[in-house]
Amino acid sequence: MNSVMKGAGYILVHTPDMIMHNGTTQTTERIVNPDSDYLKQIKSHLRPYDRVCAYYPNQTYIGNITPFELAKVEGPWQDLEAPTDDRYGLFGEIMPQDEFYLLIQAADEFELVYLDKDFVAGTLPKLAEDPIITEYILKRIREGVDQERLKKMVEEEGAEGLYKDDHLVGAVRRAHDIDPNLSAHVMIENLVSKASSVLALLYAVKNAGISPEDVEYTIDCSEEACGDMNQRGGGNFGKATAEIAGLTHSTGSDVRGFCAAPAHAVMVAASLVKAGTFKTVAVTAGGSTAKLGMNGKDHVKKGLPILEDCLGGFAVIISENDGKNPEINVENVGWHAVGTGSSPQNVIASLVTQPLAKAGLKVTDIDYYSPEMQNPDITKPAGAGNVPEANMKMIGALAVKEGDLERRDLAAFVEKHGLPGFAPTQGHIPSGVPLMGHARESMLKGEVNRVMIVGKGSLFLGRITNLFDGVSFIMEPNKGESAASSVSSDEIRKLIAESLRDFASGLLESR
Repeated sequence: MNSVMKGAGYILVHTPDMIMHNGTTQTTERIVNPDSDYLKQIKSHLRPYDRVCAYYPNQTYIGNITPFELAKVEGPWQDLEAPTDDRYGLFGEIMPQDEFYLLIQAADEFELVYLDKDFVAGTLPKLAEDPIITEYILKRIREGVDQERLKKMVEEEGAEGLYKDDHLVGAVRRAHDIDPNLSAHVMIENLVSKASSVLALLYAVKNAGISPEDVEYTIDCSEEACGDMNQRGGGNFGKATAEIAGLTHSTGSDVRGFCAAPAHAVMVAASLVKAGTFKTVAVTAGGSTAKLGMNGKDHVKKGLPILEDCLGGFAVIISENDGKNPEINVENVGWHAVGTGSSPQNVIASLVTQPLAKAGLKVTDIDYYSPEMQNPDITKPAGAGNVPEANMKMIGALAVKEGDLERRDLAAFVEKHGLPGFAPTQGHIPSGVPLMGHARESMLKGEVNRVMIVGKGSLFLGRITNLFDGVSFIMEPNKGESAASSVSSDEIRKLIAESLRDFASGLLESR
């Protein structure tokens, strides 16, 4: 019996100062060309928090606008006003930078994060108003230190600064004097990923309507790696995140696969639950500081705001079949094998048409596909085009080749079965999983029948293989057979015992 998706959390964190101080494009530019025009222009291209909240893709990501509604709004969207600018949405929230700094400290177990005492005093009451933030998290935030202490950490002790409007309000210290894997730069990357993952996980647990103690296993699928010089990517973000989120009954581990990791992780989680290893598994991922402002040069060059100004996080809860929530079909998954090849046609065939053929389905039997839901407002000015649309055209072309679609219907197929990209450029976050929350809601309402989640990734980035990667799976409405309604092993033994007693009793009576 298939496992089900019980709930999801999707969060964004607006981090304008971290673009300059932590985004790889900007930190690299400061080293190689510190007097560049780009660095001088960044500040005038940053969006204020209210504009970030009023942005169509952001409101879609947190659940106040559906992708189906977004598809009816012609882009580009950066100059438009969404019909809502709420901080909170159906799936999560858009947290401001100052409150997130406190959450970073709450995620710190080794007293590496220090904050200005006046900053803490002014920000803590705001964070305390957030309904998802627990007392446990609030109690982990310390009173703070004075400015002189922070400046000494940054200027003399190798710490990385945390800034608000270019004013130093915090510092993240290195965790080891010489280990580059525990440098302040790496520690801030990892703590940011952990903190944003915690936020998404809290929402997923709440939205699933379960107790934190119900989660037995937590899988992290972000793009960061924690460890030291002896095991630089040893992990374990999964268990570390579960600790801060209050999942006291959970163990966990990490799944890594670049952009495809979330799809891998959901597939693993669904399989673990279906196998009966665990009853409830959480899949979670935090944001990446490195990706902030990644395409900023192209955006500024074209007079656009820097649109990669938010960290992104997501989490989903996978549990035993309850007879209600959408099922995750792990019997007909697609995967890119070692021998598949890297041509777009081979990749899409392995991820889409082959698993569908195995399931006895046509390409047109899937209502919506979710392949790399990158926001075209971000990718098109950078020369990468409309990524979801390009993927849908390839899927449609293969459908024509397979005889599932007439060539004349290709354009209509892309429009009918594809959706606009609305995810932040955070590497792993866009790859398939942003649609899962919306798909669940639509399936519960009877509006959508089948959705295919397609995770794709480029492994060459690690310089250990040139292979491509990807996995896919299908979400579909519940068949109405819950795990609770099936016969347990104890009940089977009881039935056998009763049958034996009845049989013995019958033998005695016949004598």
